[in-house]
Amino acid sequence: MGGLLWIIVVGFIAGLIARWLAPGPNNPSGFILTTILGIAGAFLATFVGQAIGHYGADQGAGFIMATIGAVVVLFIWHRLVASGVIKG
Repeated sequence: MGGLLWIIVVGFIAGLIARWLAPGPNNPSGFILTTILGIAGAFLATFVGQAIGHYGADQGAGFIMATIGAVVVLFIWHRLVASGVIKG
């Protein structure tokens, strides 16, 4: 349970930082969407890091990589809102 709580806390902070680094009119708002943004960024960073051999199979992305991953997810969010796939 502690690991899940840690992922949520890190995800929320990474999501906040990503929203601050990449501002825009279509940013997801609210605690839940910000946390999901950060958690998705952490999973993306972990997947890419494991694929290129930077992380082992049992390792996850750190806070900085989770934040970078959240910025990438936020960029994808902006593209989907701009194209009309998601209603912002």
